[in-house]
Amino acid sequence: MRPAVLNPLFASITALPGVGPKVEKLFRRIVGRDRDDVPRVIDLLFHMPTGSIDRRARPRLRDVVPGTVATVAVTVERHRVPPPGRSRAPYLIYASDGTGDLVIAYFNARRDYLEKLLPVGARRYVSGTVALYDGMLQMAHPDRVVAESELETLPLIEPVYPLTEGLTANQVRRAIEAALTKLPAPPEWQDAAFLARSGFPSFGAALQRVHRPAEPGDVLAGSPAWSRLAYDEFLAGQLALMLVRAHMRRASGRCTEGDGRLRARIVAALPYTLTPSQSRALGDIAADLAGPERMLRLLQGDVGSGKTVVALLACAAAIEAGRQAAVMAPTEILARQHLKTIAPLAEATGIRFGVLTGRERGRERADTLDKLARGEIDLLVGTHALFQAEVAFSDLALAVVDEQHRFGVHQRLALAQKGRAVDVLVMTATPIPRTLVLTYFGDMDVSELREKPAGRKPIDTRAIPLERLDDVIAAVGRALGEGRRIYWVCPLVEESETTDLAAAEARFRALKQIFGDAADLVHGRMKGAEKDKAMARFAAGETGLLVATTVIEVGVDVPEASVMVIEHAERFGLAQLHQLRGRIGRGAARSTCLLLYKAPLGEAAKARLAIMRETEDGFRIAEEDLKLRGEGDVLGTRQSGMPGFRVARIEAHGALLQTARDDAALILARDPELKSPRGEALRTLLYLFERDEAVRLLRAG
Repeated sequence: MRPAVLNPLFASITALPGVGPKVEKLFRRIVGRDRDDVPRVIDLLFHMPTGSIDRRARPRLRDVVPGTVATVAVTVERHRVPPPGRSRAPYLIYASDGTGDLVIAYFNARRDYLEKLLPVGARRYVSGTVALYDGMLQMAHPDRVVAESELETLPLIEPVYPLTEGLTANQVRRAIEAALTKLPAPPEWQDAAFLARSGFPSFGAALQRVHRPAEPGDVLAGSPAWSRLAYDEFLAGQLALMLVRAHMRRASGRCTEGDGRLRARIVAALPYTLTPSQSRALGDIAADLAGPERMLRLLQGDVGSGKTVVALLACAAAIEAGRQAAVMAPTEILARQHLKTIAPLAEATGIRFGVLTGRERGRERADTLDKLARGEIDLLVGTHALFQAEVAFSDLALAVVDEQHRFGVHQRLALAQKGRAVDVLVMTATPIPRTLVLTYFGDMDVSELREKPAGRKPIDTRAIPLERLDDVIAAVGRALGEGRRIYWVCPLVEESETTDLAAAEARFRALKQIFGDAADLVHGRMKGAEKDKAMARFAAGETGLLVATTVIEVGVDVPEASVMVIEHAERFGLAQLHQLRGRIGRGAARSTCLLLYKAPLGEAAKARLAIMRETEDGFRIAEEDLKLRGEGDVLGTRQSGMPGFRVARIEAHGALLQTARDDAALILARDPELKSPRGEALRTLLYLFERDEAVRLLRAG
């Protein structure tokens, strides 16, 4: 049950004055709720400003600087109504203050309303942006107009909020003002000494300060008020992750200790020796599997650092102990790519494996499910088809989840529930900045694969303007003549009327006219079997130029491919560019990546392309990507439904995350069931940031 003190915050915003059903629908667009969810008072209070308007300047008209916001005291002299039949002409009101004149302009305004707002002969304080028009000072649609008696009500510093079409700044401000009146006085969940040391206000005072700023700095993310709210969000997140972990650990693990025979055979069959970080990761995993607690480990490695082999060796350890393992990937292409790496090694060592994706149907699927339930399949590779209800394992010991950030925690837990005390290894080929590892994977131990496998050559990366497209096509022709294989990546599948981006299908048609059957096409809208055939033709060398969308971003492994052309590279994120580039440089040939961009470049795009040319270190690229884009985009959470932060901004508050983690660990060490007075207050915090699942775990014991 949510604590009663929070109920006013979780009431619908339609309970606020001035927010009817029509306006409520507009608010849905800006407060980050799903389209079908009615926004609540708390959603409005967590709708943070993007800046502020400073109305403290009160110049005389002769001192006003055009192009600035000013609040001026004027006497209204006359109204000029637009002539009949000229509805587009402005309604003009002439005013002065003895030092100069001001024209106040309104478009599509009602005369009776304006005569009441600005009566002739009255003195009014008018606030807004002043411009110079035909040599006269003009203010169009002032933000505020008040009489002298109401001057006290004019906020000197006014927050500016993100808006949507149909919703005015005043409507948002009025709704947030009304929401502030509903603020309860919850118990203080933060440590008093910490608050004093940090200079943080109470939760309620922090919200008041951000939405009713006394200084322009109060609406900045780094202000004490905003930082207090960010720290609350971090602490709720870290506590929730640690409670989930404690719950998984309490459901004690099973000791899975193999004798090493299968692993030795796999290592012997590898064409290279394991890197030091692969060996370290395998040591960590073996210790976790053999331990009494359930494993929950994140394996992050750069493109081509050999995660699949580590995953297979981890699975082999479980299979040696007479149990089963599963590898789950987010897409069919990636699942089949894992299978391609795993199958020859599994066959060489006698591991019985199967595959389960959306494509396996009928008799084949039934046969796989039957063998799996009888324990005749040791290792199952597949997509999220793996955690469907009818999939039953004989004795699942280890679940390997690839590209975890494309799955939710629920899906991870669903696979882990396919057996008794299942150990979980999560992999990602997107190196994740440290702050985000703490945020999203704080319930896990972490192993990193830092080195590339031996023999990987550096990739020559160049940025080339699109005006030189003919030169690039000529270079591709020369590379084809040398027998090299080339990826050409485009951002869209087909031309759309609203964009000038080169579409994969159009580019394919153009290149096919030049290179004939050497060119082929693969994109996300093709059927699975068609995609596989196109990839197989390219891998076999039947085609030399593969035009593709970003479907080739992860898991595609053609060692002979040594040239990558990325068209409109300025439209891609850093992590995506890095992933795409990682498809080449896997074989003996020297590799080249050409980043084709449309000039002129914006600052962020320029920075992205410069970093790509400077480094191939995915961990550094991830940190730079975070600085350039913010956390939601780096992990693809804007699309994947993963919980981005509502209040905290990683770029401004990242340093507070480790403190929150340490604080959460200390709290749970002292009060694991949150039963002390501060523990009870922290339960309120968990409900406030909707981490109630963690509270339910506490109750479940």
